[in-house]
Amino acid sequence: MNRLFVAYKPKGMVSNRFLSILKRKYGVKKAGFSGILDPFASGCLIVAFGAYTKLFNYLNLEPKIYRATLWLGASSNSGDNENINQIHLPPTLDETQIKNALQNLQGKINYTPPKFSAKKIDGKRAYELARAGSEFELKECQMEVFSTKFISYCHPFITFDIAVSAGSYIRSYAQILAKNLGLIGTLSALERISEGKFKFQNETPLNPLEYLNLTKNSYKGDILDIVLGKKLKCSDFETSSDGEYLIELDDTFSIIKIENQEVKYMINRMEKCLY
Repeated sequence: MNRLFVAYKPKGMVSNRFLSILKRKYGVKKAGFSGILDPFASGCLIVAFGAYTKLFNYLNLEPKIYRATLWLGASSNSGDNENINQIHLPPTLDETQIKNALQNLQGKINYTPPKFSAKKIDGKRAYELARAGSEFELKECQMEVFSTKFISYCHPFITFDIAVSAGSYIRSYAQILAKNLGLIGTLSALERISEGKFKFQNETPLNPLEYLNLTKNSYKGDILDIVLGKKLKCSDFETSSDGEYLIELDDTFSIIKIENQEVKYMINRMEKCLY
């Protein structure tokens, strides 16, 4: 079964465990997801079955939009509500101060990923090392915050929406936001609302051609060349400049790469969505 859809991962469950539930639900063996969600987080998880798992690298997944709640006065080793080690009630803030802090914390931001993260250190996940009590440091990274939106403030909780680039850590953003407010804090809730054009729609099957981050190209030669997987010449394409392109046929589609006048099949003769 080839299928692309958006599922809604509940909080309190790891993403791989949730994928196993979906595989049993639909009776499939080959499945994958894009954009892992932390166990304490909930929301949009893009899932593919069958051959469509090969398409993740070609999907447009930006911006990623989250709704987050920052718990002021709480401290956690993991930056969320799973490893709370300190709680105190800080002074009440002025709502305008919070809005200004969110407005000022946009654009490209340097940050250090949380140690309880999926980042790899010498082949091991950082969260595995953190849980084992190992000492290690993560390299500074950069995220791009496209926009923020204040939602509510019910002391000591601040809820806001944030649109970010792929690979961003909202837990790290929350730490910076709390620091800019002169306080400590940790995330108490996180929901991913969307990734690019992907939103939860009750696991409705999606047409991948509507979501591929590729330019369409046309083949001027005999279409059987592609059907049979023959060697192709870049001069036989409408666009022959370097890049990756979508080639759409009647019942299938292919993805090719043109580089230095050479044509390479990245994906060939993949069936179109029949739903």
